[in-house]
Amino acid sequence: MSLRARLTLLYSSLVGGILLLFGFVVNQLVGVILIDQIDNILAQTAQELIPLTQSTAVGELELLPIPTLDLATNVYYQLWHRDGRLIDESPDLRGLQQPLDPLAQQASEPIYRDVYLSNAHLRVLSVPLSIGPRPVGTFQLAANLAVVDATQKNLLTILLLGTIVSVGIAALSVSITTFQSLAPLGRVTQTATQITRADDLSQRIPYSGPEADEIGQLITAFNETLSRLENLFHSQRRFVADVGHELRTPLTVIKGNVDLMRKLECGDVDSLDSIDAEVDRLNRLVGDLLLLAQAESGRLPLDQSIVELDTLLLEVLGQTQVLAANRLDLQLGEIDQVLVCGDGDRLKQVMINLVGNAIKYTPAGGRVIAGIGKNDERAWITVEDNGPGIPAEDLPHIFERFYRTEKSRTRSKDGKGFGLGLSIAYWIIRHHDGEIEVESEEGVGTKFRVWLPLATENCR
Repeated sequence: MSLRARLTLLYSSLVGGILLLFGFVVNQLVGVILIDQIDNILAQTAQELIPLTQSTAVGELELLPIPTLDLATNVYYQLWHRDGRLIDESPDLRGLQQPLDPLAQQASEPIYRDVYLSNAHLRVLSVPLSIGPRPVGTFQLAANLAVVDATQKNLLTILLLGTIVSVGIAALSVSITTFQSLAPLGRVTQTATQITRADDLSQRIPYSGPEADEIGQLITAFNETLSRLENLFHSQRRFVADVGHELRTPLTVIKGNVDLMRKLECGDVDSLDSIDAEVDRLNRLVGDLLLLAQAESGRLPLDQSIVELDTLLLEVLGQTQVLAANRLDLQLGEIDQVLVCGDGDRLKQVMINLVGNAIKYTPAGGRVIAGIGKNDERAWITVEDNGPGIPAEDLPHIFERFYRTEKSRTRSKDGKGFGLGLSIAYWIIRHHDGEIEVESEEGVGTKFRVWLPLATENCR
């Protein structure tokens, strides 16, 4: 059964049940009100007739002649002696020799009862009569309930017909409403099916209704998911292409050198050095890929301990001084004693990457400055160079895998910088609750700034 049919059935059943319950309550309430009115009429009639009864000298009961007393329409009475003799009755009951309510004939207190007598439905009030403590008879008054029964029957018929009509209208309304409301879900299913069959993630679900309702929120979330999947798909495809390109280059170099050595039938030292360098490039690339894979899968744990950033930076500058050699000026800028909570090895990896990139892309005679300080509750690390800079259109993408600014930062001949270093650095800083920023101007230089929270007492 479809969702539309289930909702229609549920709502119709709910409406029908409520209307039936309401009709039953109304029908019973009308019956109670009418019966109460008849009871009041019987009680008033009894108050008028009982004073007209009297006991004779020989102890007999009799009913004085009723003067111009207008008995209520449809009200009958009987006067019974204690020994079961009928003393008097209303003219309409001539010939009826049995009590209106046999069970209440000997009642000791006034009692109302529903009685069926000769297929007639009566409401009977039995009032005991006594002289002092001695009971002498019973006065019974009755009213025909045919009008009440007919009223309740007609009311019940009207309520049932109204319920049926209301349920039909409700079912039709719900069916139309749910069809209009659930129509976008059908388009969701259709779009998902088309995407599955055609592998086309560029499709989106059109929706003209309010975006704040549940359907609008679902379609918005679905379209956003499609957009993200499309971006991930394109990123993955570009990533695979970039990895293939990065692997093909060192493999081509290795194969060329091997072929050369075979032709020369000797182990050329330069060729062996080139092979060794390209193998190192492959090892670094594979290592970085594995590191990113572990990081994104959550299997790369980060240590949490006190790290002295100033000491870490001095170590990095000492190690990277070999790269700078006499080609450019590697300087230590502002430095302060700064403690953070994190993984020292990973933070050092970030520093090496930033300083190494600055050295690699800064031309001979240039300058690279690295510094550390703190501001309020955060520490900062800066690496600044006066190299060619990064084009403005490339800045938003430099932390993506294998993204290269081909105009200004081309691959150097030393085989380093495979486009994964900044992606790894970005991941490490983000998982230290920090931020990494970049400012660059073509022809002026580039400045990276890393923000990290200062160490707290909770750090191990």
